[in-house]
Amino acid sequence: AREVTLAPRHWEWLAAQSGGASAALRRLVEEARRSGGAQDRVRLGQEAAYRFMAAMAGDLPGFEEATRALFAKDRLRFERHVASWPDDVGAYATKLAEPAWA
Repeated sequence: AREVTLAPRHWEWLAAQSGGASAALRRLVEEARRSGGAQDRVRLGQEAAYRFMAAMAGDLPGFEEATRALFAKDRLRFERHVASWPDDVGAYATKLAEPAWA
């Protein structure tokens, strides 16, 4: 079991739900997973690409601009800035960033 800290009003609401607090929390989590899946994929793609870029290209020309483009979801600007990087670094950063363009 894990601990969950909620305000008293939250516990009251959960206790009043069908199936109790655990069932209500499971339903809420599943609903959030279904509705936020696309946003999660974008965020995870951005984070993966950024971690790789920071480690492998942090001192290369255009790094900051490419990072800004990544988080702005501007694919063309991103690709323009990584084009001067070594081919394998730019290609892998672009591959990792793919979910960010969705």
